[in-house]
Amino acid sequence: MKTNVHMRYGIITAIGLIAYFLIVKLFDLHENTTLRLFNGVIMAFGIYLSIKRKRALSGDNFTYYNGFVTGLYTGFLATIIFSVFMAIYMFHLNPEFPEKVMGGWMRDFKVGPGVLVFGLLIEGAASTVILTLTFMQKFKPSWNLKKTSSKE
Repeated sequence: MKTNVHMRYGIITAIGLIAYFLIVKLFDLHENTTLRLFNGVIMAFGIYLSIKRKRALSGDNFTYYNGFVTGLYTGFLATIIFSVFMAIYMFHLNPEFPEKVMGGWMRDFKVGPGVLVFGLLIEGAASTVILTLTFMQKFKPSWNLKKTSSKE
């Protein structure tokens, strides 16, 4: 049975992001944008675990490409799911949230909450690429040649 590591870990990462947002909201701190930094930690953890699992499943067949694609797919899937959740939250559950987070910026530049969703997508994609490139330095197969001892 072929296992889709990126699907499993992408969904788990998205659930982690959503759960963190809801926990922060429970304490009424969801409008504090500095707490969003922990989203990066959650994303990093999900991408790291997905690449690690892919490497464990692939064994000697693991390549840089396999790990890189797994990390990208994991992060992009988590980003899309979380962005859809936030769009539903901003447009339907709490329409005042974007105004509170962005302040007068929405009025001054005549933009709507869609710019926040777009920002989430860009932020998630950028952090996914950076985190995947970073973690692949640890997981990539070594190109170092093994020294052979020759007795002369």
